[in-house]
Amino acid sequence: MSIREHMERFDVRRGVIKEVGENGGLSELAKEFFEKVERTSEESFEASHGVMTSIVGRFENGAFIVDVTNVAPDFDDPESMKSAMDDRRRWTTFLDKVTGYNAKQRGDKAKEWAKKAAKAKSAISSARHFMEMSDSVPADKVEKAESLINEIESLLEANENTKANGRAEKLNKLFS
Repeated sequence: MSIREHMERFDVRRGVIKEVGENGGLSELAKEFFEKVERTSEESFEASHGVMTSIVGRFENGAFIVDVTNVAPDFDDPESMKSAMDDRRRWTTFLDKVTGYNAKQRGDKAKEWAKKAAKAKSAISSARHFMEMSDSVPADKVEKAESLINEIESLLEANENTKANGRAEKLNKLFS
């Protein structure tokens, strides 16, 4: 039996978090799809269902953050495979509801999110390279750049890629 565990982040369509809250919270929505659901707060829950032995989800900064532990089904047992496929269908339908996006839209949003982080990291790299190569960068500009770099790194660490990308654009303009 293999166990697979991973945390994922999904963008949530505007208004969905409020709507879920008005309908009893995240745990009430989860109860429509999973067994053994426990409310940990208005915006978080713990559950399990079939091959998903642990589902821990929460809303955070306009996103749905979830940590799922899966166990592999018995691939030689047709009933086990059918049950695992049903579990996967439930999971996908739950994600559609909790995010307000379908699978393709969620994938597009994830790519967009990763792209923002990559752009922010690239801006840091470019600024540092420029400052190393140039002798004529004024001290106040270096200080401003280092301040922006620290801010961008903190935002990236906090998973605030959109804000980090905005600061990265400021950093790029500083040297253009």
